[in-house]
Amino acid sequence: MKLTQAFLRLVRWPNLVFIAITQILFVYCIVHPVMFSAGATPNIHGVYFILLMISSVIIAAAGYIINDYFDINIDLINKPDKLVVDKIISRRWVIFWHLVLSVAGIIMGLYIDWKTNVRFLSLANLACVALLFFYSISLKKKLLSGNVVISALTAWVILVVGWCETSNLLQPNLIGSFTEKITRISFFYAGFAFIISLVREVVKDMEDMEGDRRYGCNTMPIAWGINATKVFLAVWLIVLISALLIVQFYVLVFHWWWSAIYCIILIIIPLLYIFKKLFSAKNSDDYHRLSSLIKLVMFTGILSMIFFRLYL
Repeated sequence: MKLTQAFLRLVRWPNLVFIAITQILFVYCIVHPVMFSAGATPNIHGVYFILLMISSVIIAAAGYIINDYFDINIDLINKPDKLVVDKIISRRWVIFWHLVLSVAGIIMGLYIDWKTNVRFLSLANLACVALLFFYSISLKKKLLSGNVVISALTAWVILVVGWCETSNLLQPNLIGSFTEKITRISFFYAGFAFIISLVREVVKDMEDMEGDRRYGCNTMPIAWGINATKVFLAVWLIVLISALLIVQFYVLVFHWWWSAIYCIILIIIPLLYIFKKLFSAKNSDDYHRLSSLIKLVMFTGILSMIFFRLYL
């Protein structure tokens, strides 16, 4: 039982559930309703969607595993009570599970490529595995590079669904009926995921400064200092809040009242609170609380997809 709990902690199981929920909501609340209303048949449905979702989840799990493998010395300083690698699960088994999950994710992509009109999903999955590996061994220690990679991969959880439907979205007889709508919504949520993930990654860097500095990492708070990093985050928070407010004015034209109320109360107001607390945060515990709150806003943001199911 202890080993199972350790493995679930190693793969960050709540984050994996979040990935699965994101793709389920995006497919069944947005992509499929829009496509069915246009008379198109999705490439990804039934067992193929399940395989896509599982491949996304296990590739992310493999990324968390390899990250903890290379972060063992840093984690001994930043979070010794949460250490799993070499303490509960041996390094050999950690590498084994990383390889098994990575290869399984790529093979699932190959199967989807073979059985459907999807093309190059296996190569996209391979690219994700490679990026997560290089992030763990190098990119995370470099200024902003690792943050951007993780944020882009977070956005990819949404964009990969559009990737799988490319053959439908490019059909000449269907372009204009749903292509523009799906593309616009996809990039809106992907943009939201990218920005809020970038903010959270940098906040986590502030939380982990002590261990990162000792092992030669050049993260933003180490390279720029805390104050400059807070200004960087504040700018992105202003961009995100402004974009969300603009979207609310747009949806009110269509009388999406409940959607607007939900967004203001559960997304925009919490982001304003995060903005306020950012400048008063001083220690690791403060940054940890901010990181947890940002993660909660990510979740409420993704849940807003339900309104498309109600209104589309």
